[in-house]
Amino acid sequence: MPVSPAPTTTVSRAPASNTSVAIVGPVCCQSEVMSATLGGCSGPGNGLDSRGARVQPRAEGHRAAIGIAPHDRKGVAGASRGEDAGGRSEGARRGRGRRTRRPGREDHMASIRSIGTAVPAARLRQSEVRDFFASQPGVDRLTARLIAAAFDGSAIETRYSAIGALGPGGGLFTDEAGLLRSPSTGERNDRYRSEAPALSASAARAALARSGFSPGDITHVITASCTGCFAPGPDVLLVKQLGIPGTAERLHVGFMGCAAAFPALRTAAGLCVAQPGSVALVVCTELCSLHIRSSRDPEQIVASAVFGDGAAAAIVASGDAPDPRAGGTGAHRFRSLEVDGFTTALTADGEADMDWTIGDRGFEMRLTAEVPRIVGREIAGVVDGMLDGADPAGIAAWAVHPGGRSVLDRVQQALALPDAAMAQSRGVLRDYGNMSSATILFILERMLREGSLAAGEQVAGLCFGPGLTVETVLLRCAGEGSADPSPDSETAPVAEDRA
Repeated sequence: MPVSPAPTTTVSRAPASNTSVAIVGPVCCQSEVMSATLGGCSGPGNGLDSRGARVQPRAEGHRAAIGIAPHDRKGVAGASRGEDAGGRSEGARRGRGRRTRRPGREDHMASIRSIGTAVPAARLRQSEVRDFFASQPGVDRLTARLIAAAFDGSAIETRYSAIGALGPGGGLFTDEAGLLRSPSTGERNDRYRSEAPALSASAARAALARSGFSPGDITHVITASCTGCFAPGPDVLLVKQLGIPGTAERLHVGFMGCAAAFPALRTAAGLCVAQPGSVALVVCTELCSLHIRSSRDPEQIVASAVFGDGAAAAIVASGDAPDPRAGGTGAHRFRSLEVDGFTTALTADGEADMDWTIGDRGFEMRLTAEVPRIVGREIAGVVDGMLDGADPAGIAAWAVHPGGRSVLDRVQQALALPDAAMAQSRGVLRDYGNMSSATILFILERMLREGSLAAGEQVAGLCFGPGLTVETVLLRCAGEGSADPSPDSETAPVAEDRA
């Protein structure tokens, strides 16, 4: 008889004309950088610069510099929803809701036993990509200013790309002179189909090696992606590439944007609780750079400065599944993350500020400067529900999806978190950019690899996606020693460097 995953808890609440070029990434939340970029200023909403140092706040009047009238959506729509003095909507104040809790018996809990990551071979320096976009035809002085401000204020140093280095040489995306081509959506998706499987398999192999499980132990395969699609899909290819039994149950989570990792993990955890002895492989793979395209929209300039490519995989197992690294005794010898619970919150507005559609020349994104403001206004209420009213200061570590620097700033300000709590999230943004759904797993992998968590300490995870949706998870560190027999191992580039 089919068994459904554990139930999910939902907390419901209720343009310039300059030509530019952009890498269009999947829907996420970095657009406050755009708000600053429009006036050529830096500094996020909470008075932190790109390195986290305090700066004096800037007024919003800079938006009028290019004819965009400043406005406060909260003052218009928020009043009718009955926001409190802190700016939280009525739904955020009242709807803490029930979170999906861990069962009382330890052998019925699910845990993340290991995480593996992979990136393409081409490593792009932010300054070089900035100069590439600034050199394209149709970029006038104002557009060049916007490009420089978006890239230099992104708090990103490097990203990785499946389409190779950008510049002269010719290929699907650039010509011999280094000018950007405009491939069709079909051509871009063909590249996804050729590049994504190897990246997915590399991350999955890393996760398996760290967990001690073999491919034959896997009972469920769950994949997530929003930057390409094909069938038979990546779930089928993983079974064949890795030698996973053909009887493993499979599921693909598609087009849920940057927040997709947590619904995938939630599904895996629910299956592992419902079916004791289960071992699930979760793989999130995103090739955002495939949707590079020319654009007349300043929002796309910001997108070009933020998105990167990568894959991450997690092994999720039920509590009664033995730890192979402990000699099959069942003891959790190495670090793992026990699942305490998940929540989902849908904010009252934001649907029109974040969407991700399929166009004729790649996937197209709409992302406005309202997104970080909405996140900052709603996140305290969402976290209050996730923690059942407990003080966020009691959480040892925070894994926050870095949709962009300003999203991290808004979350840190709203929750009054110390800089140390955001260190891994900002570090992944700096080193990899925003890799959509894979990014949050990169952050959790870094926490485990660095050994910064003590047994019993809790980790809170926050992701943001279309809707506007906030997905959360509460995890608890378990086990002794390192999460990885080779704790110094880092993400290894895979695949060929190609343009």
